[in-house]
Amino acid sequence: MITAIVLIDCATDAIPEVAQKLAELPGVSEVYSTAGHVDLIAMVRVREFEQIAEVIAGGISKVEGVADTDTHIAFRAYSKHDLEETFAIGFDAE
Repeated sequence: MITAIVLIDCATDAIPEVAQKLAELPGVSEVYSTAGHVDLIAMVRVREFEQIAEVIAGGISKVEGVADTDTHIAFRAYSKHDLEETFAIGFDAE
């Protein structure tokens, strides 16, 4: 699975509508509204690198209200949640 983090600037008065449209796109797993220098962050999860262009250039960038995107490709995930699942061998934590 390939994960891309997409930072999105959009029309300020349309953030909820843009976020909803983005969340409905194939390949977009989550969309977060954020405080800071970007309005939204979309998590894109696809199986092939070619699909990243389809989702971002062919989908996200074409949503009305999206002004700019900045895409970051994730190489490796570090997560306490993932580590707990890796080391849980069928025993429930008590």
